[in-house]
Amino acid sequence: MALKFVISGGGTGGHVFPAIAIAKQISLELPDAEILFIGAKGKIEMQKVPEAGYNIIGLEVVGLQRKLTLKNILRNLVFPFKLIKSLNRAKKIIKDFNPDIAIGVGGYASGPTLRVAGKMNIPTLLQEQNSYAGLTNKLLAKNAFCICVAYDGMDKFFDKKKIIFTGNPIRKDILNNKQNRNEAISYFNLDTNKKTILVIGGSLGARTINLAIKEKLELLNNTVQVLWQTGKYYFEDMSCIVKEKAYDNIHPNAFIKRMDLAYGAADIIISRAGALSVSELCIVKKPAILVPSPNVAEDHQTSNAKSLVNKKAAVHVKDVDADTILVEKVFELLNDEAKCTELIENISVLARPDATEKIVNEIFNIVKMKK
Repeated sequence: MALKFVISGGGTGGHVFPAIAIAKQISLELPDAEILFIGAKGKIEMQKVPEAGYNIIGLEVVGLQRKLTLKNILRNLVFPFKLIKSLNRAKKIIKDFNPDIAIGVGGYASGPTLRVAGKMNIPTLLQEQNSYAGLTNKLLAKNAFCICVAYDGMDKFFDKKKIIFTGNPIRKDILNNKQNRNEAISYFNLDTNKKTILVIGGSLGARTINLAIKEKLELLNNTVQVLWQTGKYYFEDMSCIVKEKAYDNIHPNAFIKRMDLAYGAADIIISRAGALSVSELCIVKKPAILVPSPNVAEDHQTSNAKSLVNKKAAVHVKDVDADTILVEKVFELLNDEAKCTELIENISVLARPDATEKIVNEIFNIVKMKK
């Protein structure tokens, strides 16, 4: 009889892509496994999970807004009603599917899903991507069999006996990337004779990073080439500027699907410090400048960035300083080969290429133990 797995969570790519990586590894090791995702309606998982070939059911769950604006206060008024509705919906889904284990990757939907699973005596496993644990995982940790983490010191959030250090799941295309620069340069129509700056701010875009690049476009165009993921909210404005000024060495994209090749083309990478981005940077082993987003819970991106910066494995630029020093830091690195070598050597040590396999091994161990 085929084993059944529920994977729940999402809201951002940092939750969704690790979840999909876990699902693919389960499918690889158990081709007859049945896998069902449970996400939040309207969030990124409702698109990305089906694209990866898996079924997903959406809950109407929403997050509790912590900034007390009038709009957020009104949103919080409906929170308990949507939570109750989501708990009831999750209960029916879990009862009908009857999984052998429920896996939570963080995000709104994993809260009601894993809470219901636990009450129905279905074992649960948590995967925490960040160096500062998310609220949902902290609430679910008490009843979880184990918590797979990617950073040291997570015992300040979770029971030390339940913690297993695995690293974060990475997409196979990134893991298998052979860093073929020529192929990458050709794919993006870049110049083999120019240094390439890769700028990534997430699928929606990073306003501060985009504005910092925008202010220095002429300088960048005249000295290097920029492969620029602007995010969908900024693509039209930025691409119009590039076309108007005829900047041949600036290559804006709303979203880069072939991140493996983008990493392969890059000489220096500018990135936010989401958990998934940080883990991927460790795998690709390139000099990186991290600009943590200040608009995240508990400022966890700064914690993620410091985990690398404290080991001299990346450069940190505060969001508030990006407009004045970000591009300056790029040129400092371009002119400092010794610093780049140090960053590459130190970030390489932090890579965890077998993270997905370790997590799936823990999942299988729990299932066997409960059988």
